[in-house]
Amino acid sequence: MKTKKIILFASGSGSNVENIANYFKLRKDVTICCVLTNKSDAKVIERCNRLEINALFFNRQAFSKSDFILNMMQSLEPDLIVLAGFLWKIPESITNTFPKQIINIHPALLPKYGGKGMYGMNVHNAVKKQKETETGITIHYVNAHYDEGAIIKQAKAPIAINDTAEDIASKVHQLEYEHFPKVIDEILSKQ
Repeated sequence: MKTKKIILFASGSGSNVENIANYFKLRKDVTICCVLTNKSDAKVIERCNRLEINALFFNRQAFSKSDFILNMMQSLEPDLIVLAGFLWKIPESITNTFPKQIINIHPALLPKYGGKGMYGMNVHNAVKKQKETETGITIHYVNAHYDEGAIIKQAKAPIAINDTAEDIASKVHQLEYEHFPKVIDEILSKQ
């Protein structure tokens, strides 16, 4: 049986990276090749050290102004590329090379609250301001536009009137931790 290879991208603390790593850690048929980050001080690097996962920091030049990251990714021959809290737009050279192989998790029910600048607490504050009665996550394929790829799965959580933006964030994180690894597993099992 061929081992399925995952590349993860992250920009922040890496809680989703750790959750995904823990989900697959006892599996012989799935491996995390590496975690790529665009922030040299991202907490995800500390998590990768602890989890014994290769991590690589890159700058904008390597990512979008040259083919360095693209070439490195191609050399790893990933089965799936997972954006787990990654904030930069993926260059078309990468989305064209890996069609239907890049997925993202968005902390809202797309198409609402998507697009440039809509990440993290920006999303949760907007959801609260609009007095939404539910929130959730959207796992979707990545294309050349922010948050416009085909939706793979959505999961919802109710919002109480007195919920703060932090409460909303907590509910979304629980949905992320519950659903993201399972969806990754389902996609890999169909390949």
